[in-house]
Amino acid sequence: MPDPPRPENGTTRSTSATISPNILRYLSRITGEYGVDLRPELSAVGLTETLMRSAALRVSYRQGSAVIRRAVELTGDENLGLRVGAAQHLTAWGLLGFAMLAGDTLQVAIETGVRFQNVSGAMTVWSAGREGADYVVRADLPDPVLDPGVGVFLVEEAFSSVVTLGRLAAGGGLTPQEVAFAFPAPRDVGPFRDLFRCRLSFGADRNRMVVPQTWVNRPMPGRDPTTYASTLDLLEAQMASRRRQQDLLEVLEISVAQCLPVVPSFAEQARRHASSERTLRRRLADCGTSYEAIVEGVRRERVEHLLRRPHLTLREVARQAGFSDERALRRAVHRWHGMAPLQLREGFRSGEGGPRPT
Repeated sequence: MPDPPRPENGTTRSTSATISPNILRYLSRITGEYGVDLRPELSAVGLTETLMRSAALRVSYRQGSAVIRRAVELTGDENLGLRVGAAQHLTAWGLLGFAMLAGDTLQVAIETGVRFQNVSGAMTVWSAGREGADYVVRADLPDPVLDPGVGVFLVEEAFSSVVTLGRLAAGGGLTPQEVAFAFPAPRDVGPFRDLFRCRLSFGADRNRMVVPQTWVNRPMPGRDPTTYASTLDLLEAQMASRRRQQDLLEVLEISVAQCLPVVPSFAEQARRHASSERTLRRRLADCGTSYEAIVEGVRRERVEHLLRRPHLTLREVARQAGFSDERALRRAVHRWHGMAPLQLREGFRSGEGGPRPT
C-alpha cells in the first residue's frame, strides 16, 4: 500500500501518549499462556503493573511498538496478532463497544467504530465505505517506518478483533467475503483460514476486508435508538477532550522539531500558549506525558531520521539533534536502543527493521 509522506521536521506524533493500551493488556494475557512475562518489557518503556490497571492510562506508538516487537520475538509466534485480536471482547472497547451494540445495523456499528476509533485504543487507521458494489473495511498503518514485524502484528490484530467482535455483536455466522493483507503470506496460513473462513490474499496493495452485503444491512440484535443516541453524545465529549490533548501534543512536538538544534525552554512554550507554566504542566500530565518526554521523543525521531543519511557524521547528527557533543548522542542512542549510533545506522542500512529496544 502507498506510504503516507513522512514529515521533514522529524516528528510523527509517535512519541505522544494518546492510545488506550487495550492491545497491550490482551497481549500480556496471551504471552502469559506461552510462559512469557512481559512485565520487564513494559517496565523498560515506563509502564508498571499499577499504571496498566489505570483506566486513564494512555501510551504512545513508541511504547506500544517496542513491547509488541519484543513479545513477537519472545514467543516466536508469527500469528501472535491473530491470537490477541481473537481474545478480545466488546467490553475492551468500553463505551464505543456499547454504542456499536446499540447501533441499528452492522454497517452503522462499523461506521461508528471508524468514527470514534481514537477512543478505542486502535493502533491502525480505520476507514470503511463502498468500493463499487462492495462494502470494504480498511486498516492502514499509522507510520510507514514501523518495524515490519510490528506492522504485521497490528494488521493481524486489527482484522482478527473486528471479525471476532463482529461475530459476538451481530452473530456467529458472520464471515467476510474476502480479506486481503499487504504483507507477504506467512509460512502457515492455516490460522488465517480457521479464523476468517473466507478467500484470503497476501501481498495486496492495501489491507482490506470485504463485508458481504447480506450482513451489511442486517439489524443488530441489541439495537436501541435511544441508547445509541445518548451513548454517541458521551463519545463526542470524549472525542473533543482527546482532540484537545492531541492538538496540544502535536503543536508542542512541531514547535520543538522546528527549533532544533535549540530546544525552547518550558517557560517559552508556556508563553507561546498564553498559559502559566503550572497550567501547561498540568495539561501535559492529563495527557500522560511531560515536556521533557516530548523533547526526548522529538530528538529520538530526529536522530533516527538523520542516521538514515549515510553522508552525515556523528558530530553533525549530534549538532542537528541538539546534543552538546557525540558522547551525549551515544548515551542517548544507547538508552533508547541499547546500541551505538553506528550500529543503529547499520541496522537501518541492512533493512533489519532498525532499532530494537533494550
